[in-house]
Parts: sequence; structure tokens; C-alpha cells
Amino acid sequence: MKAKYQSVLDLGEQLNIKNGDVKEEDGKLKIWGTAHTQYEKDLIWDEIKSVGGDNPNDLMADIKVDDNSVYAYHTVEKGETLGKIAKHYYGKASKYTVIFEANTDQLKSADLIHPGQELKIPNL
Repeated sequence: MKAKYQSVLDLGEQLNIKNGDVKEEDGKLKIWGTAHTQYEKDLIWDEIKSVGGDNPNDLMADIKVDDNSVYAYHTVEKGETLGKIAKHYYGKASKYTVIFEANTDQLKSADLIHPGQELKIPNL
């Protein structure tokens, strides 16, 4: 069972899921832990669905979130724009204003971001 969901377990390690554990019991794989943000929890669930389908009956997962104050944190990389970042997290580039407003403590213009800046990606 672990082999089937190995990509989920690997992602959990990559994301540094806290208090994570895995147990095979009653023909099911049980996994639990705490993701840093909702975005990381969503990534885990997306991977679970890609392996086991929308409602896997051979897996039980209990993933909690440590920080509910934001959806994610994002470190700006070279060539990125707020629109590109908004498209990645929200599916719509036009949501860039939400990210800008959440980061006015460090951003003076929505058109001027720098590699290395750590941006809050707010919950919608």
C-alpha cells in the first residue's frame, strides 16, 4: 500500500509536514500530519487524488494546517510578476491586487517586485 502512495509520502517529506506518520491498518493506508499552510495541504490532497482518484477507499488522511492566517507564502523568483503568482495560486492573474494589498508593507507598486521577496498569499 505504501508503494502506491509513495509520491504522496515523498511530497510530505519535501514539504516538511510536521508530526507526520504513516500506518497500514485494516487494508488501508493511514497518513496524518500538519502542513504549514492551506496551499501545502492542497498540494498533498492533489497528489492523493492523482494516485487514488477523487475518493480513494484504500487511504485515510488527516492533514491539519499550522498557519491559517494566509493561504501560502511565496518567494519571488526572477521573471515573476504578481499576475503570474496570482495565476499560480488562484487560477486568475487578475487577482494580483489581492496579493499586492496583503504585502503593502514591502511593496510600493504592483509592478515592482524583486527576487527573494517573501510574499503573503492571502486566503480568498
